Amino acid sequence: MTLDTIIQSGPDQVSCDLEGEAAILNLQTGVYYSLDPVGAVAWKLIEQPRPVFEVLQAMVARYEVTAERCQSDLFQLFEKLSAEGLIQTSESQIHEK
Repeated sequence: MTLDTIIQSGPDQVSCDLEGEAAILNLQTGVYYSLDPVGAVAWKLIEQPRPVFEVLQAMVARYEVTAERCQSDLFQLFEKLSAEGLIQTSESQIHEK
């Protein structure tokens, strides 16, 4: 995964807001997942396909966090969500470094 990776919630899940947190059900496995309020904001941002760098920019603007720390945390979150089949990713070349 890179900052250019296009990310979005996957088709085999349903989710809802639970008092600022996110509850996600993997329809393939029947397993429920929950995200804390910060994770829920990231989840909301990927309801529509967008590059990781846009999620990073939105999170840094919203929270008092360095871009480096936020990037590390987002990559960890997205890798876990991907491993559980909750998101889809594709590579893009839209972000110039």
